[in-house]
Amino acid sequence: MLNATRFFLILIFFSLTTFAQTSKQVLEAEKLLSDLGYWVLKVDGKVDDSTKHALTAFQKVEKRKRTGVLTENELNALRKASRPEPKYTGEEHIEVDITRQVLFLVNEQGIVNYILPISSGSDEKYKQNGKWEVAHTPRGTFEIKRQIHGVRKAPLGNLYNPNYFYKGVAIHGSNSIPVYPASHGCVRIPRFADKLFIDLVRVGMKVYVFD
Repeated sequence: MLNATRFFLILIFFSLTTFAQTSKQVLEAEKLLSDLGYWVLKVDGKVDDSTKHALTAFQKVEKRKRTGVLTENELNALRKASRPEPKYTGEEHIEVDITRQVLFLVNEQGIVNYILPISSGSDEKYKQNGKWEVAHTPRGTFEIKRQIHGVRKAPLGNLYNPNYFYKGVAIHGSNSIPVYPASHGCVRIPRFADKLFIDLVRVGMKVYVFD
C-alpha cells in the first residue's frame, strides 16, 4: 500500500514538473517570437491563437515545416533566428510575400514591426453570380484605398475589418488561415489581429505584393 501511494505521489510530482517546464518553454518562445517581430498578443507562457499563428509565421519565414506546434527543435531554431529583413525600405508600408505566405508591417526605419501569417488566392476557378472567376491575388505595388471598420458581409463570406488595396481585393480578418493559399483573392489575416491591424495602417499606405 505504501509503495502504491509513493508511486502515485511521484507520478503527480512528475506531471507538475513537466507542466512547469512546458509553460517555461512557451514563455521563452513567446518572448523570442515577439522580439523578432512576430505578432504575439501576450507573452505569458499560455498558448493562444496569436502564439500558434506567430509560430506558424516563423516557420513560414524560415522555410520550416508549417505545424504551428512548439517543439524543442522549434525553440532551438528561435534561439538562433534573426529579425526578418524587408524587401522594400523608405516610408512605412505593408509587404505581402505570396511565396512564404506572410505579411510584414514595416516602419519608416525599415524595421519589420509586425509579422502575420496569411492565406492568399488559391488561383483556382470558382463561380460567382453565374460567372467563372480565378481566385488570384494581384502582384505589384498598390496602396490602401478604403477601409471598413467592422464586418462586411460579402457574397463569398464575411470580411472582418477589410483594407481594400485593389478593386474588391482586401487584407482582412478571417476565421480560416490555412498554411497554404486558399482565399478567393484577398489576403486573409488571423482574427486576433484584424481589429488592431486596421488601426495600425491607413488609407494611402503602400502595399507591396510579390512572389
